[in-house]
Amino acid sequence: MRILLLGGSGLLSGAAVRTFARAGHEVSVLTRGKREVAPGVRHLAADRRDAGSLRAALEGARFDFTVDFLAFGGGDVDRLLSVPGFTPGRLVAISSGQVYLVTAAPEPPFREEAAERPLMSEPVPGTRDHDEWKYGMGKRAVEAALVRAAAATGLQALALRIPVVQGEEDRSGSRRLWGWIERMLDGGPVLLPEAGRQVVRFVYVEDVAGALLALATAPTWPAERALNFAQPDEMPLHEFLDRVATLAGATPRFVAVDRTALERAGLADTCAPYWGRWCSRPHPARAIARLGVRPRAIAEYLPGVVQAHIAAPRPSSHPGYARRAEEIALARAMGV
Repeated sequence: MRILLLGGSGLLSGAAVRTFARAGHEVSVLTRGKREVAPGVRHLAADRRDAGSLRAALEGARFDFTVDFLAFGGGDVDRLLSVPGFTPGRLVAISSGQVYLVTAAPEPPFREEAAERPLMSEPVPGTRDHDEWKYGMGKRAVEAALVRAAAATGLQALALRIPVVQGEEDRSGSRRLWGWIERMLDGGPVLLPEAGRQVVRFVYVEDVAGALLALATAPTWPAERALNFAQPDEMPLHEFLDRVATLAGATPRFVAVDRTALERAGLADTCAPYWGRWCSRPHPARAIARLGVRPRAIAEYLPGVVQAHIAAPRPSSHPGYARRAEEIALARAMGV
């Protein structure tokens, strides 16, 4: 099969490149050309947001399966599908559990139909809430554009909604897991919002790549326009972090702190990855049934992911770690 991946050097897109290449498919990746692609993979240099650049790279090109890792708004989909003579074959856009979090009263874990609930009001511009809302609304626009294209042309199109992705190579990307590990290893107290009661759900990067391969080769295309894909289990944040600490050989001093104290100190948005309103928990049961795939539970993939974070050369810190001294000061002010 001829495979096109829009984006090929990130954590998830890189795993997809490897998975499709190992399966013997002819893989092309479209990027702006700033990073090298894997040997044997065809590179198409283009700016995804520029119609002329896309046309120069894709006009008349035909593929059997296309995965779009770079669609963040409806215009991205429209621009891609307007390239003359371009045939994507089956088209999957990577969406996000964030499409549920922009509803007015989200109730996780989220089944696919929960995206149809009424939307929240637009947050105040210039805030983190507004940035997160904008991202979620952009992904909803991507999904709507796919639906329009499918209705107009018969295109086999699907949005794959995923939560936070965990993987061995996520040390130069979001660095969210490293943000916790670095705090655990530096000897200072580690702030744990609301005692880590918030429930979290992730997905292992190689499992998402496997789901994409299953969609490419499935004998029949799902009737749904969107499917969730995530690990089968979920747990409180404190349990997840206890597992990470054990695997990292760390003995952190977690300090429970409430939301009000974090907001007053200005640390609510920086000190604790995987915490707060903007952490989705999509339920994967429907995709597992449709695709016949089995995503790994957290106990199956977490040891390798943590080991990779510890064993590799020290990465850059998570952006929130820049305020580590303020976190320690808050813990001390609380008498810890």
